[in-house]
Amino acid sequence: MASTFASLISQLLIVPCLLLLSSGYLYVSEAQTPPLVSGLSYTFYNTSCPDFETIVRTRLQTEFASDIGLAAGLLRLHFHDCFVQGCDASVLLDGSASGPGEKNATPNLTLRPQAFQIIEELRSLVQNQCGSVVSCADITAVAARDAVVLSGGPNYSVPFGRRDSLDFATQNDTLANLPAPTSNTSDILSSLATKNLTTTDAVALSGGHTIGIGHCTSFTSRLYPTQDSTMDQTFATNLKITCPTTNSTNTTNLDIRTPNVFDNKYYVDLMNRQGLFTSDQDLYTDNRTRSIVTSFAVNQSLFYENFIIGMLKMGMLNVLTGTQGEIRANCSARNPTSSTLSSVVEEGLETLMGF
Repeated sequence: MASTFASLISQLLIVPCLLLLSSGYLYVSEAQTPPLVSGLSYTFYNTSCPDFETIVRTRLQTEFASDIGLAAGLLRLHFHDCFVQGCDASVLLDGSASGPGEKNATPNLTLRPQAFQIIEELRSLVQNQCGSVVSCADITAVAARDAVVLSGGPNYSVPFGRRDSLDFATQNDTLANLPAPTSNTSDILSSLATKNLTTTDAVALSGGHTIGIGHCTSFTSRLYPTQDSTMDQTFATNLKITCPTTNSTNTTNLDIRTPNVFDNKYYVDLMNRQGLFTSDQDLYTDNRTRSIVTSFAVNQSLFYENFIIGMLKMGMLNVLTGTQGEIRANCSARNPTSSTLSSVVEEGLETLMGF
């Protein structure tokens, strides 16, 4: 009996895409699992920081107990990081003396400040126990996974080994790589195709909108001056109460059915013409994606499988590995170089001596 149990555990450890559901275990087939980018591994921290994932999940369980909205904030942070310059934690960097950074680009101004804060807190917890071996990029990736799991979604393994970038993307690059809420399906599919993400990936990853909130300014063009014909009338009427003007600063749930649960109700919303953004609802309007939306709406396990595949593919976009980049000692700033340290020391000495 003991050997049988050990054999089962061994099998589970080598299946990277195990999904843990309330009804039992569901596997993504090996044929569907995207190949790992060189330098990434599912066992990367087994020796250098074996408790890494436990530290992150334990802390997030506490955070989500008081603010489940943070789950959507962490998931969105990972998306915005990966789509722009790759999954390299560049979105976490503060601007420099030469100007504002990626974090300050318009699409990122609505990222939750608490999401940035908790990533830095997680870095401190992990590095206090393991030293500077875990990157901010890997912490962001695993926090996004745990955001899904702890809000009711599937559990899956994340490959690690990402390194942190030495710089951030320009604001123009940020704008060019993050599809706007007003984008139609053609815009979304074209943008994601440049990242080797398929039509199914695009629809599955859009399912991240099953949790979180939307700002009125991101969708009031569908309400005023003329109501979007693809929007359910009752839904529109209620939105006008929440967003009485085009410049309202209010927010509303992305998924009206189960706003804090990671499930497939987002797709049910779309079928009922209750998608909040144009980028959401147009997935059901467009013939290229309508059948995928329907299949996910009626089969949650199918959605979960494809969401995991999409997340794994997205999570490996343009990653830095090996000797590339660095492991930041502060997620919001690149590590000081020797020349920078010398400059700081010199300035300190001059101040002390009254120069």
